[in-house]
Amino acid sequence: DYELCEQWGHLYPVPREDLINLHREHLLHLLEMGNMEKAFQLLQRIEDPGICLAISEQSLDQHPNLAGSHFLADYLTAHFYADLTTARRNEIQALYMGSKVLLTLPEQSRVNYFHLSSRPLLMLEQLLMNMKVDWVAVAVQALHQLLAGQEIGFTVEDIDNLLSKYAEKALNFPFALKERRS
Repeated sequence: DYELCEQWGHLYPVPREDLINLHREHLLHLLEMGNMEKAFQLLQRIEDPGICLAISEQSLDQHPNLAGSHFLADYLTAHFYADLTTARRNEIQALYMGSKVLLTLPEQSRVNYFHLSSRPLLMLEQLLMNMKVDWVAVAVQALHQLLAGQEIGFTVEDIDNLLSKYAEKALNFPFALKERRS
């Protein structure tokens, strides 16, 4: 049905907003079905870059599944980096990195941290508080690779500071040792 509507739009004038809504719903449908190849082809077929940017951003704001969010963040960064404001760019790159970190977690646990996908540092902190140290190690390694040469609102030093803070807390004993009296 989406493709039929798209063909109709090529034959008759369709208001810009309706065209954006049609393509956004089609894109979200493809992402929910896990068909990234067709989603990419759909975005490539859209001739007007302004419409393509609007569709991609609106779709991302609809919070599709993990793979869909990752795909859209990657697409927006790759194709519209210069068209985005610095704040929006940082937000999208943080979502990309957060979704990448989520993909390093065991599949059954991803749902517990999905709401933090746009805040990778907070996700790391939550993992640390939940004592998921092995997961944190893999996540930190992934973030270190992704952060190389990029500015997205936080740095490798911020990650190191977070880890140091929790390492210090882990070594902090809340009680005093009693002396033995003979």
